[in-house]
Amino acid sequence: MSDQLSNAQPQFLTVGEGEAAREIAMLVRPAQAGNGAPALVWLSGYRSDMSGTKAVELDGLAAELGLACIRLDYSGHGLSGGSFGDGTISRWLEEALAVIRHVAPDQIILVGSSMGGWIALRLAQELVRQGGPKLAGPKLAGMVLIAPAPDFTSDLIEPNLKAKERKSLAERGYFEERSQYSPEPNIYTRALIEDGRENRVLDGIIETGCPVHILQGMKDPDVPHAHAMKLVEHLPADDVVLTFIRDGDHRLSRPGDIALLLSAVKGIIRSSTNRQMPA
Repeated sequence: MSDQLSNAQPQFLTVGEGEAAREIAMLVRPAQAGNGAPALVWLSGYRSDMSGTKAVELDGLAAELGLACIRLDYSGHGLSGGSFGDGTISRWLEEALAVIRHVAPDQIILVGSSMGGWIALRLAQELVRQGGPKLAGPKLAGMVLIAPAPDFTSDLIEPNLKAKERKSLAERGYFEERSQYSPEPNIYTRALIEDGRENRVLDGIIETGCPVHILQGMKDPDVPHAHAMKLVEHLPADDVVLTFIRDGDHRLSRPGDIALLLSAVKGIIRSSTNRQMPA
């Protein structure tokens, strides 16, 4: 399997026009001939990319099962062009939607980690909103959300801003925060925070129209497990499974965590296949 994974070459898609144009890198694994199961779509978290442990493991599962798998780097991340400082939820959502429409699978299962969970939920809304005859997008067959962080800018960052961070936002347009995962600090811009308010999903009922499996660590220092419970309350119409991992952190990248992730994805694949079977 390692040879199959390492030989993949990124493709690039131009998203946006004029000064807003940026080259978005994507790794697309085609499905084996005759395999009609949904394509897996990986959506990374903030400052993460498509070469992370969970993304590679998901691609490995796709290789094993003969499924299509789509991974992308948001602008300012990984191999993609564009400036990280220009990034907003709307911008990264536009890129994810453009890549999915470009590859054009019939059905998809969205697998989103942290901020990628927010983008997955917004994608579900956009696919419904834009799904007219001309823009008929893929059918959303299911979602697996890992430590999802919908509305993190307004729910988790803004209420906890210190005076010096507010001052930095007002004067410089951004503030920095030490990262547990990188020597480089996290940078949060005023544009990201303001745009986050426009992309809120926890302000009403979210209708994805598909089964959703949420994996959440109870020792997550970044997204409290109460946030996952709040998300479930906003998904009243969907078949939702919430799995708490008692000693789980935010990344959920340990071998046991990965096993839970792949099991959740397989469960969604099975349920999507069963729904297609005649009664």
